[in-house]
Amino acid sequence: MNEDTITFAELEPRLKKRENFKEIKKAYEYALKEHTGMKRLSGDDFITHPLEVTKILMDLNVDDTTLVASLLHEVINNGNTTYEELRNLFGEDVAKIVSSVSKINKLELPDNNESSIIYLRKILVGLAEDVRVLYIKLADRLHNMRTNWAINPAKQKEKANETMTVLVPIAHRLGINSIKSELENLSLYYLKPDVYNDILEKLNNTVAELDDYLEEMKESIIELLTDAGITFEIKGRVKSVYSIYNKLNNGKEWDKIYDILALRVFVNTEAECYQVIGLIHSRFRPMPKRFKDYIASPKENMYQSLHTTVFGVEGKVFEVQVRTYEMDEIAEKGVASHWSYKEKGTKKIQNIMEQKLEMFRNVIEASASESDVDFEATVNTNIFAESIYTYTPKGDVIELPVGSTPIDFAYRIHSKVGDTTVGAIVNDQIVPLSYELQNDDVVNIKTNANATPNKDWLNIAKTNQAKNKIKAFFSKKDKEEYITKGKDILEKELRKRKLAFSDVLTNESINKITKDLKLKDLDDIYLAIGSLRYTAGYIINLTSNDKKMLEDPLLERKRDLPKINYKSDILVEGTGNIMVNIAKCCMPVKGDEIIGYITKGQGISVHKKNCPNVAQDSERIIDVAWNMASSNYYYTNIYVTIKDGKDILAEVITEVGKKDSQVRSCKTIDKGNNLVYELNIRIKDKDELEKISNALLKLSNVIEVSSSL
Repeated sequence: MNEDTITFAELEPRLKKRENFKEIKKAYEYALKEHTGMKRLSGDDFITHPLEVTKILMDLNVDDTTLVASLLHEVINNGNTTYEELRNLFGEDVAKIVSSVSKINKLELPDNNESSIIYLRKILVGLAEDVRVLYIKLADRLHNMRTNWAINPAKQKEKANETMTVLVPIAHRLGINSIKSELENLSLYYLKPDVYNDILEKLNNTVAELDDYLEEMKESIIELLTDAGITFEIKGRVKSVYSIYNKLNNGKEWDKIYDILALRVFVNTEAECYQVIGLIHSRFRPMPKRFKDYIASPKENMYQSLHTTVFGVEGKVFEVQVRTYEMDEIAEKGVASHWSYKEKGTKKIQNIMEQKLEMFRNVIEASASESDVDFEATVNTNIFAESIYTYTPKGDVIELPVGSTPIDFAYRIHSKVGDTTVGAIVNDQIVPLSYELQNDDVVNIKTNANATPNKDWLNIAKTNQAKNKIKAFFSKKDKEEYITKGKDILEKELRKRKLAFSDVLTNESINKITKDLKLKDLDDIYLAIGSLRYTAGYIINLTSNDKKMLEDPLLERKRDLPKINYKSDILVEGTGNIMVNIAKCCMPVKGDEIIGYITKGQGISVHKKNCPNVAQDSERIIDVAWNMASSNYYYTNIYVTIKDGKDILAEVITEVGKKDSQVRSCKTIDKGNNLVYELNIRIKDKDELEKISNALLKLSNVIEVSSSL
């Protein structure tokens, strides 16, 4: 056992300062009970892992809920705990976070191709219902990488590769530099040990000398700033191995890497940052074109600092970074520092943090509803793409993906601002709404209370948030138009039949219609007519007891006429102006043999030919066929039986994803000694369904894959 392993007693003094210390201690005691007798491959007691993860997260100043969940994050996968038990003991938030981490920890990168990497990122972000799940996953991986030596060499490389390709980009976009940097170094050590050791050897050959130069330069700057009466702290470091490797890999020569020696100065205010740079430049000659102002123009992960490179003591080149303590908190902890600052009243920081969290919330919501292709684009646009920082005329920071327009800016401020936008002024110049915003742009949105969005904005907007708000506006507008249209159609039909509205649509008959058709109110009846869900005649006939009048007019139109294309990809015999639905009972997909069933007032329902819910000899049967030229996707259910009650959901989801399909939902069913996963998946056709079934049958614990339970 490693003598340096951490104990709860060591963390306790810091944890006692937490408001919910009792709950945190309760979580530790519960985890200790669940992991009793378990060992890690390193030989350490298993409980040391959640403790180390918690320590990493404490250094990020996360909230108490995250710490409770971090202590418990292995009790489902490496214990006998259920979701319900966690919820009862620690609440819904903790249970959801632990459950999500448990699912994520079962996922592995199947191979190193681009689609697998993107898919695993997607699943990881999609399963993270709360951004705090990602913090725990990153801390979990950091501790595992620190003990990566305990697993076999092939697995070491797999974990290092997965870390670099999937987790490091997420740490970067969350702005957690302290975790990102260490993960990069550890990954390089396992992926390219020769390169790592070569760089380390070059550094170590001069490490004593480099430390002397750093110390001498520190003393010079301390003297300079003390004389100027500035309160500050200063730290020195030799550049990380991975950072040097990255520069060498991008074509830099060793002697042209100017920031191997680096100093960082911390001050209290933004103004003092610029003052310190001025003083250093007055004493040490700056290297041309090496001054970077990331305070005025933050990096995409919210990083702010002033950088300069100077010729220091003995003519050696030093990189000097100057930042406030708050900027350093964000640089090292990123979004995690949101909880540190939300109570401190730092409005600018809160503004950026809230935008970052909103971005993740938008992406997580998209994971539930978007197609595979659309979701991949959303993740790439909102998480892994570069960002720009723009400003309101008052100086508030608005973070947006590269390629965003004033439309995105307006909706990021508020949906009302977006909906009433009529123009934009950028840097005091009028620009079109399609203008691509740049870093540091000052954007002034012009609004008019009577203005409304334009559907063309959907082609202009870059962000999911803006597109969703525009779609929501038109969805509401369309609904209002359908209600007006439906009312007009119904009134015309009543006039045609020489019936009075008040005689037919009484309170009693309205209640009957809404109950029979499962509608809410009169407006919902109008909406159903206006959107062609029901005919006006059918609605009127529902108020009558005449059985003949209730016959669906579709039956009278059923004729041997040419087949036509319909927007649902179904070719229908004899009619096109009717709604067509895929039946939910059997969920046919393109390639299945199908029949149509004329429903009472709800168009045609398309079933598999052998569906037990359809009487084959019914007069309501109508011929339908697939439009094989279409390229749409369909959702259907498959049932995967797993032997011995093994939980291999992550493997199953990964296997489906490798076939370019998507799992929309999953339900686990106990079946004796076995488990059955009911998966609702998105596919193109029957052939694709067979390929997925065959791939799943190759998994060692899968007994059967079928289309029914």
